[in-house]
Amino acid sequence: MSSSFWLKPRLLWPAIAVLAVGVWALVAAGQSPYLQYRDWVYVISGFAGIAALCLFPVQPILAHEGGINGRLGHRWIGAAAFALVLVHVGGLWITSPPDVIDALLFRSPTPFSVWGVASMIAIFALGVVAILRRRIAPMVWRRVHMALVVLIVGGAVLHTVLIIGTMGQVSKYALCAVVLLAAGWGVWRTRLS
Repeated sequence: MSSSFWLKPRLLWPAIAVLAVGVWALVAAGQSPYLQYRDWVYVISGFAGIAALCLFPVQPILAHEGGINGRLGHRWIGAAAFALVLVHVGGLWITSPPDVIDALLFRSPTPFSVWGVASMIAIFALGVVAILRRRIAPMVWRRVHMALVVLIVGGAVLHTVLIIGTMGQVSKYALCAVVLLAAGWGVWRTRLS
């Protein structure tokens, strides 16, 4: 590997493993019989949610081990996750506005909705905080960022686990385990730095 490669070689295999689990989850979802009678907007919004979750484990690797280019990648991946959440919620709004309104008002009868909305609010708050980062003291930024990350990851994992949908059970739990492990490692690394 050349010296210009932005990811430290010791993290190459973990990064490949994270990518493999994400691809596995997407492929499993693509083969789901639940997609058979869904329109394309619903399918795209569902896959946007899965893709956003697939990006989460990459974030701590980029932030802590990627150097300057890794931190830049961390920002771009964060923006992509933000955009994917917008597509996820927007697509669900197009297919069923009353369900989304119930979820946003925390009156949905499905427990996964509460965790999805909590995670969505946290990722939107993190987007605002990231835009204002230069105006925030570094220690405050770090604490707010970590608190929001914990809410985002915890809410997204609970949202995913509680849904009986297109993701296969095994791939869903594997992806959620990878997300939790990566987030835990990232929080641990942040506390040490």
